[in-house]
Amino acid sequence: MILAIETSCDDTCAAVVSTEGEIASNVIASQGLLHARYGGVVPEIASRHHLELVDAVTADALERAGAGLDEIDRVAVTRGPGLIGALLVGLSSAKALAASRELPLVPVDHLHGHVVASTLAPDPVEPPYLCLVASGGHTFLARVDDPAGYSVLGQTLDDAAGEAFDKGARLLGLGYPGGPAIDRLAREGDPEAFEFPRSAPGELDFSFSGLKTSLLYAVRDLGDRAESRSADLAASYQRAIVDALVNRTRAALERQGLERLAIGGGVAANSELRTAVADLGVPAWIPPVELCTDNAAMIAAVARFQEPLEYPSYLALDAAARL
Repeated sequence: MILAIETSCDDTCAAVVSTEGEIASNVIASQGLLHARYGGVVPEIASRHHLELVDAVTADALERAGAGLDEIDRVAVTRGPGLIGALLVGLSSAKALAASRELPLVPVDHLHGHVVASTLAPDPVEPPYLCLVASGGHTFLARVDDPAGYSVLGQTLDDAAGEAFDKGARLLGLGYPGGPAIDRLAREGDPEAFEFPRSAPGELDFSFSGLKTSLLYAVRDLGDRAESRSADLAASYQRAIVDALVNRTRAALERQGLERLAIGGGVAANSELRTAVADLGVPAWIPPVELCTDNAAMIAAVARFQEPLEYPSYLALDAAARL
């Protein structure tokens, strides 16, 4: 059994997963409502709340799995990328738990977790496959021939898709996080009402900064009418983001000759994107929403395929905001 801890941003997460990929528990304590008043995550506040929550969340994960520390064979933890203060809380906790029983420790790349989230039971994707990862901080396409690693084929040149959703929601006067808010409002609007650009930076890379600027100009041009047209604006803006993601994904599948697709990251919870990738003509692995947003089960998924560090070699291990 693998005990995993994830604290890269504002969600305090712990999970227990078997080496075969069966999820025994996956606990997520979200700070979303706490940060909503600020319109985004405040790193210092996130770190302090991780300190308050990490022990209770870990204990809850073990209890839900019906397991004790005696039954844990290794500990996995997110080393980066993420908010450095938040990462240090999870890493320190994981090192302490592992060292107390001289268990091996697996430091995990958070993005690798999103790439292999679909390898978990009950319906694991088999390599080779293409993975689209779209989150608040990252957007990229990766080829996976072995779950122990991945090759980046294209990535965002500026804003990530999740960041574009958050900034768009702010322009429309919606709440934080922006992705779910736009997704809800878009269901009431016409996605063809406004013509927003679909960026074409070349190859398989993404760009969303121009789209964000186009929404800003549209809201300014509408003036007092913007509020009454907010559903149409949200639907059209969301359609432009999804089109950009799906078009690059389609091109990558064709160029790489891959016949399986997986998606991951917080934006993978978007209802329009989930529908669109299912219609690409290849089998698509679309994780449940709790495996799209930050979670510890995906961190354990990576630990299934990587060699752990033995005690006491990991005691000097440090977190990294960027990997």
